[in-house]
Amino acid sequence: MMRSPMRVLSGLIRWIILSVLLWAAALAVLVIMLVQPIFRTHPETRKTIASERLREHVYALAIDHAPRNFRELWSLNASAHYIADQFEKAGGRVSEQTFSPAGQGPGVEQSKGNTYRNVIASFGPETGPRIVVGAHYDTYNEVPGADANASGISGLIELAYLLGRIDLGRRIDLVAFTLKEPPFFETTDMGSARHATSLQEAGAEVKAMICIDMIGCFSDEVGSQRYPYSILKLLYPDCGNYIGILGGYADRGLIRQMKASMRGATDLPVHAICAPRNVAGMALSDHRSYWANGFTAVLVTDTSLYRNIHYHTMNDTPDTLDYERMSKVVLGVYEAVVHLANESD
Repeated sequence: MMRSPMRVLSGLIRWIILSVLLWAAALAVLVIMLVQPIFRTHPETRKTIASERLREHVYALAIDHAPRNFRELWSLNASAHYIADQFEKAGGRVSEQTFSPAGQGPGVEQSKGNTYRNVIASFGPETGPRIVVGAHYDTYNEVPGADANASGISGLIELAYLLGRIDLGRRIDLVAFTLKEPPFFETTDMGSARHATSLQEAGAEVKAMICIDMIGCFSDEVGSQRYPYSILKLLYPDCGNYIGILGGYADRGLIRQMKASMRGATDLPVHAICAPRNVAGMALSDHRSYWANGFTAVLVTDTSLYRNIHYHTMNDTPDTLDYERMSKVVLGVYEAVVHLANESD
């Protein structure tokens, strides 16, 4: 028996509606996975950081100790000494991880025979699970590297001063990495790769790794924020007035914890992106080394070249940074780290 045209039309309409609803649900799930929305935030921080101290650290690294590239070993050593001295003053248990590059490739031969160093400050218990917070102190070629990445190191130093004043339930290692920039990037001679591999080989239990890379560039100008994919413009702000948290699907729990702490700590906007780790743009800093060794890791960043027009140029100077908003980033990371260190399993 033939179905009436009205029944056929009605069935078609129901099928279209169901298809639209399914696509809408799938899109909603994708957006939720990508932006990692949170519905509760942690309390506002009671701590403060003098933005002038952040400025002093950036000027010391970007002006006094420039250029901090792998060819200028004296500069890297001076930077490492400065960082270690600040870590000691903050009350950290300071150590170094030294190594000589072993890889091949253009430019690498110029580093052969040189000794490079990661500088580490430990707080809290000497044993048990740990949280790693890291930033690199070397620069690309001859550039001053104020945002990339004297900003991250200055934040790491001030984080040390905050952690040195409190009791912690878990060990926290602050690590200043060397040799992140080319020609070592994406190789096993990155300072972060050497550190992450040493933890993996030692069987260390790493609860989380937080990478801080470029946290000083902010703008309220419309159009100041760019994205690698056009679709992201629909989900994120078009002005660079926020700090970002980036991680893979395997890191989504840490992303949510970080976002809740950082968004609650200050009035600085915080946005997160959670995407496959192998998507272009996801592994552009030292957190990649911890992913490669099986650890959970995220990146805290002002989004680097997608915001800072001075990225990897001679114009990346200390006077271009926003130290007030930088201080809010550090306070947010501090609250997140303390929450991770003191939460029960």
